[in-house]
Amino acid sequence: MSVASLIKGRRGASGFGYASTAEEVTAGLDLRGKNVLITGATSGLGLESARVLAQRGAKIFVAARTHQKAEDTCRLLPGSAVPLECELSEPASVRSCVAELRASGAPLDVVIANAGIMALPERSVRHGHELQFLTNHIGHFLLVTGLLDQLSASGRVVILSSSAHHGAPPAGIQFDDLSFQHRYRPWTAYSQSKLANLLFARALARRFAGTSRTANAVHPGVIATNLSRHMNVFARVALPVVSAIAFKSVPEGASTQCYVAARPELAGISGEYFQDCNVAKTSRHARNDELSERLWKVSEEIVSRL
Repeated sequence: MSVASLIKGRRGASGFGYASTAEEVTAGLDLRGKNVLITGATSGLGLESARVLAQRGAKIFVAARTHQKAEDTCRLLPGSAVPLECELSEPASVRSCVAELRASGAPLDVVIANAGIMALPERSVRHGHELQFLTNHIGHFLLVTGLLDQLSASGRVVILSSSAHHGAPPAGIQFDDLSFQHRYRPWTAYSQSKLANLLFARALARRFAGTSRTANAVHPGVIATNLSRHMNVFARVALPVVSAIAFKSVPEGASTQCYVAARPELAGISGEYFQDCNVAKTSRHARNDELSERLWKVSEEIVSRL
């Protein structure tokens, strides 16, 4: 049996595992009457999650970098879908999306913070902040906290993190140089943003304590999607070889976020980190409540200045 077969054959306590697909983990579920907001829903994991959850009856709010891309995606989905412009690196765009959703009055049963950028080869700064941290964390922080009043009584927030959070700086979040002004390292900056995603989910879960709302983080796995477009040429050339051994397909990659978003047995499960549709272990930084609260406060301060 090949290494790939052994890896893909693993299943956990949930009954699902590495090779489970989004369709498999949502099979038999009736999501009619549910409203689901997904960022980055125009391609890759976001599009597959939107397609499968719409197939199960959910109404999908498609958040994309432009309204046109959102509209194009809505035409691909079965059932009802609503296009929204939400460029996460532009605070004005995020605030406009929040305002549009609030004006609609539609309660949100699920928010999947799926969009992101990865390993920019050169340091890029926008609005005074390193672009990966701004897009992956601050943009979603602004969006989700702006929509807390829109969440239904049992609303679920699912935030995509990554196993890359283990590669964050020694301090976890380097508050003294959030934007890597002194030494920029693409993967370290990406890892910091993914740790921030995980810490945000943890802090949000504490704020949901005593309610039926939940917040969880997920690692989708390693998937060859548009997220890899910024990798250097050598890494991109190697992708097809590595993919045959260990990479997930897009349907497999979308499974964990759909599992956490939709499975009824996860009602009330909050503050966890899921991988391969099962609870997984995080880094010590990701379990640090003091760090997560400091990040929340700093994020609020950043948002107030944007």
